[in-house]
Amino acid sequence: MTALAIDTAYGPARVYLHCAEEGEAVLMLGHGAGGGLGAKDLVAVTRAARMAGVHVALVEQPYRVAGRRAPAPANQLDTAWLTIADELSERFDSLPFVFGGRSSGARVACRTASAGQAVAVLCLAFPEHPPGRPEKTRQPELDAVEVPVLVVQGERDPFGRPAAGPHHEIVLVDGDHSLSKDLETVSRAATEWLSRVLRPLA
Repeated sequence: MTALAIDTAYGPARVYLHCAEEGEAVLMLGHGAGGGLGAKDLVAVTRAARMAGVHVALVEQPYRVAGRRAPAPANQLDTAWLTIADELSERFDSLPFVFGGRSSGARVACRTASAGQAVAVLCLAFPEHPPGRPEKTRQPELDAVEVPVLVVQGERDPFGRPAAGPHHEIVLVDGDHSLSKDLETVSRAATEWLSRVLRPLA
């Protein structure tokens, strides 16, 4: 594992690189709003992706590096993410990038996919709406993504369940927003999907 500090317009971010032996792509993963990179689903998917031949870059947003738990505004998160993606693309010259993350990090990945030229987006526990507020839907963020998207969602997630669409598929697993109850299924779904979307690019 290699740790990098990357300067952004909103302070330094940290990236933890977990490289595969012969990586065919790079998976950037962001954390949830109040959580960190130690979330069990992020750890499980990182391990599984590496074993499947994908480099993984775990991204810690500047507000977390600065020790704050309250998330930064969306435009700051997105700008920092794209700065990090640009920096990493120079390091992994010519490799395709998959954007992803859990919860808030999944929303960032969706919103930046086009500008960051991601070839696909992996969403772990996409927060379809705030708990108890289904009218505050975030479905448009998902629907706007024009590359393949996988959403791995807990069947009892209080943040709701996004609808499938032409570019995205939903895999439901036993559990809630943490996705920690069935990590084996989460890992398997992610690696099978990565293999499928990356195969045409090899």
